[in-house]
Amino acid sequence: MSQEQTNGQVILRVENLKKYFPITKGVFKQTVGHVRAVDDVTLEIKQGETLGLVGESGCGKSTLGRTILRLHKPTEGRVFFEGVDLSGLSNRELRHYRKQMQIIFQDPFSSLNPRMTVGAMIAEPLQIHGVGDGESRRARVNELLERVGLGPLCAGRFAHEFSGGQRQRIGIARALALNPSFIIADEPITSLDVSIQAQVVNLMEDLQDELGLTYLFITHDLSMVRHICDRVAVMYLGKIVELADVGELYNNPQHPYTKALLSAIPVPDPEAEATRQRTILEGDVPNPANPPTGCNFNTRCPVATERCFRDEPELIELTPKHFTSCFVAEEQIKGA
Repeated sequence: MSQEQTNGQVILRVENLKKYFPITKGVFKQTVGHVRAVDDVTLEIKQGETLGLVGESGCGKSTLGRTILRLHKPTEGRVFFEGVDLSGLSNRELRHYRKQMQIIFQDPFSSLNPRMTVGAMIAEPLQIHGVGDGESRRARVNELLERVGLGPLCAGRFAHEFSGGQRQRIGIARALALNPSFIIADEPITSLDVSIQAQVVNLMEDLQDELGLTYLFITHDLSMVRHICDRVAVMYLGKIVELADVGELYNNPQHPYTKALLSAIPVPDPEAEATRQRTILEGDVPNPANPPTGCNFNTRCPVATERCFRDEPELIELTPKHFTSCFVAEEQIKGA
């Protein structure tokens, strides 16, 4: 979590963002349906903060991150970065903003080019955007390698010569090359050993404090989210179902899905672990090409009512700065 207080200025706003992938059939590739990977998402990220985005695999977290950066073209909706609507920009106009918005990919083994040296990979964004000359780029590469804890001698080596944690540091250095202000970290520690995960997270926190970075931290590890994030958005089947400050979400979860996720976090006390109540979700996540009528979570929800199978809940502010899309939670708040 950033040591500096955010100034409250919104750096990124997503409005009613949708990303549907067509399902085609036959020789002529006729569209017969759509996979609703991101389905009407609205959220804000403030300058200097870390927003955690959590949920099960396949719920649309990575697709949301890539659609924000226009790596996927949105089906509907708008993305505002520093007040500018990115969805209306041409590829040429978007180049300027790509320098400010970068991504750290999940898999450091496949996201690095095995045929390029580390120095060439880190310098590539500078070359593409025409930043500096050869000498200044080399100096920038050496500076970045020092900053991520590797050192200039690594510039002439290839990715296969490094461990997973070191490769992820290289990915971080590459993301920082153009001095971005906003970084999407797409499950950056998932493929790493537990002992290395903490080192990479600590590095990201240090860089945030030094450079004033804003993060969208995508993960399914809720125990890590508690330490690095300021706010948390919970995603299920393409939709945000709960959004709150990290302390509020952990201490007072409202949505049944959030409660189930939190109950799955291991407790280091054997006696407490043996006696605590857990919410076990039955079944699998529904097919995003054919989501349930009403609330997306109704097929697995232990407290679903008749209304949940008929109407779709909206993400509303049930308590100050705590947003939830759940009819049952709404009724409980009103009745309290």
